[in-house]
Amino acid sequence: NNNNNNNNNNNNNNNNNNNNNNNNRKKKKKKKKNEKKKKNEKKKNEKKKKKKNEKKKKKKKKKKKKKLHCFTQWFLR
Repeated sequence: NNNNNNNNNNNNNNNNNNNNNNNNRKKKKKKKKNEKKKKNEKKKNEKKKKKKNEKKKKKKKKKKKKKLHCFTQWFLR
């Protein structure tokens, strides 16, 4: 009887260990996935920002070109 109890206990312990290991593995996987997601999101946002800034710069350049006064135009002719 005692031996049987020991075996059961050992089995339970093994099962618990396996479950813990599996859970830990899942947690790690999830964490990794989340980190990757965050990284990608960050990259995406940075790309967007860069594009926006480039657009802004282009716009600014255009505006600057347009701002010629009458006198300057006359002078340039």
